[in-house]
Amino acid sequence: MSLAPVLSPQNVQDQVSAAEWQARVDLAACYRLVALHGWDDLIFTHISAKVPGTDDFLINPYGLMFHEITASSLVKVDQAGNKLMDSPYEINPAGYTIHSAIHEVRHDVACVIHTHTPAGVAVSAQKQGVLPISQQSLFVLSSLAYHAYEGVALNHEEKARLQADLGESNFLMLHNHGLLTCGGTIADTFLMMFTFQRACDIQVLAQNGGTELIAIEPQILAGAKAMVAAVTKSAQGMGGALAWPALLRKLDLQDPGYKS
Repeated sequence: MSLAPVLSPQNVQDQVSAAEWQARVDLAACYRLVALHGWDDLIFTHISAKVPGTDDFLINPYGLMFHEITASSLVKVDQAGNKLMDSPYEINPAGYTIHSAIHEVRHDVACVIHTHTPAGVAVSAQKQGVLPISQQSLFVLSSLAYHAYEGVALNHEEKARLQADLGESNFLMLHNHGLLTCGGTIADTFLMMFTFQRACDIQVLAQNGGTELIAIEPQILAGAKAMVAAVTKSAQGMGGALAWPALLRKLDLQDPGYKS
């Protein structure tokens, strides 16, 4: 395949609803922000977003780097993984398994982010998982679930187990694999991943210090869980709506091509 269709895909704005186009722009921005923060893993992780008002979702074209993804290049699929618009791209089979599983049962979820960062995978390989040693960890621990490693996610039978393990949580640690967040908006889901990633970065750095760690008191953790639950249900959600405009301003200065 030549580089032309990869870097300059046909603009599809006039083929989709205004709501879908906005979701495409925000999801493409999310991909570029993940790349900007260094959380991408070449072409091998994935972010999805529901097409507003439907059960269909958008996901990355398999083979593109995250910094190349545009609103128009995103692939629209149904719950069975069928492409719903002409596209020269296929999708990551493992990405389909994970994202379709969550979108199938979590109707409150508009976006799912999955990463393979070094610190995220490192903590996912620790039996105790996320430790209550930082303020960031409190937000994660307020809604954290774990899923055992079953190999590359190509077995559709794993979907039921992943769904059961996730339950109503918004943070999922995939043992020996990486991190996953899901939320009601793309903005909230990105902010959750920022917090999850930062908690893992801090944990690995703290452990590298080689001294005994100070755990946050259980009563503080319990109080934080109640606080975060209240914040999540508020009109501001997880705070993504507050951070997202600033993130887009930064992205527009450095990498505005996502909007095409």
